[in-house]
Amino acid sequence: MTRPSARQTAPPAPHPARWRILGFLGVAQLMLILDVTVVAIALPHIGTDLGLGREALTWTVSAYTLTFGGLMLLGGRITDLLGAKRVVLAGLVLFTAASLVTGLAGSAGTLVGGRVAQGVAAALLSPAALSLVVTLFDGEERNKALGVWSALGGGGAALGVLLGGLLTAGPGWPWVFYVNVPIGLVIAVLLAALLPAGSPAPAGRPRLDVLGAILVTASSASLIYAFIAAGDRGWLTALTGALVLAAAVGYALFVLWQRRARSPLMDVRLLARRPVATGAFLILMATALMIAVFFLGTFYFQHAQGYGALHTGVLFLPVALATMLGANLTGRVLGRWGGRRLAVAGLTVSAIGMAIPAVSISPLSVVAGVAVAAAGAGAMFVIASATALGQVAPHEAGVASGIVSTFHEFGASIGAAVVSSVAAASLAGTTLTGFTSGFTVAALAALAAAVAAALVTPRRSERRAQALS
Repeated sequence: MTRPSARQTAPPAPHPARWRILGFLGVAQLMLILDVTVVAIALPHIGTDLGLGREALTWTVSAYTLTFGGLMLLGGRITDLLGAKRVVLAGLVLFTAASLVTGLAGSAGTLVGGRVAQGVAAALLSPAALSLVVTLFDGEERNKALGVWSALGGGGAALGVLLGGLLTAGPGWPWVFYVNVPIGLVIAVLLAALLPAGSPAPAGRPRLDVLGAILVTASSASLIYAFIAAGDRGWLTALTGALVLAAAVGYALFVLWQRRARSPLMDVRLLARRPVATGAFLILMATALMIAVFFLGTFYFQHAQGYGALHTGVLFLPVALATMLGANLTGRVLGRWGGRRLAVAGLTVSAIGMAIPAVSISPLSVVAGVAVAAAGAGAMFVIASATALGQVAPHEAGVASGIVSTFHEFGASIGAAVVSSVAAASLAGTTLTGFTSGFTVAALAALAAAVAAALVTPRRSERRAQALS
């Protein structure tokens, strides 16, 4: 009499193709991350060919990042309602089509519109793909899978510079977008065959929280614009203060609306859980620091040293390798060492790396320092994901993944905006003061984050208790 009950409660067998699926999902995620940075090298060429001014070029980058991050929670919610397989395939098809349109762009409107469409597709694809990783793997295998996932995603920022340099110096800037088309189509066909059928949609046709998505996106856009504007107008101006206040009010309205909405974008109680909140903080800091030093290094090589696009891209190859190495090693030891010690260690390593060019800036110190900092950031990507997602229930995986991915993209926007304003505000003539100031601020931020991580990152026993509460 007990054997049938035992069979009913036995966990399902792992999917036989789970590692191949992880590889294809990782490549899809790599495309999304690459499109944050691959455009940076091509911007001067895009501006010349299309006659774009500074504002249009800025929106070529920010339109993608803000849409990607701002709609991420909605993408996570859609994943929970429709199933991860459907959303992954839809996101891949849309991203492929949007990449083609962006590469064919002949005006600022088409270019920015294509980037917005890419951001919408990425907001669907990224949380759905990460949700599949969380549900396909369990236990120690999940930590290893998150290590692979984070290594691909974390290294994408640096690899984007290398690929952007190769494509821009070779066939031309449209190919930074065209390259996504054949890759996206092939991965979509393969995943359609390999992914398990999704669970049936919930009964009752629950609504999507479009108002919530608008509130969080508009609030984030206001905050990012405040940081960017501070570089020209100053940090203590009426405009900067008004934009920050508008963002704070918008976030407060978002929380209030989530508590009242019939089908909220997210359960705010999920973000109130210590593991999820800590993981969101760690992913935001890791991405902000990574993009900050990437931004500083890229402009230092091209503006201060006069290096070309391809030369700059090659110099970032050690950064990509260091990011992947840090993520991979952390995924292997996370189960034994725990998240708290590794979080503090990763942030401390990042601070040391950023301090190297802050003390004495040169091409060699920038390459070495950014590579060391990237190794620490790569470790943080794994720790943050494992902390936030390690104990969530299967039905919460989509929303929790959306939270992590949202803070990842907002971290990229905040890191670039803040460090560019710091560098711009302190740069005088042809000196390197702005670059050293930027690296110094990033190093101090990493040290402060390490102290915070030591205080707030839960131990494994605490994460289990939180998950059961």
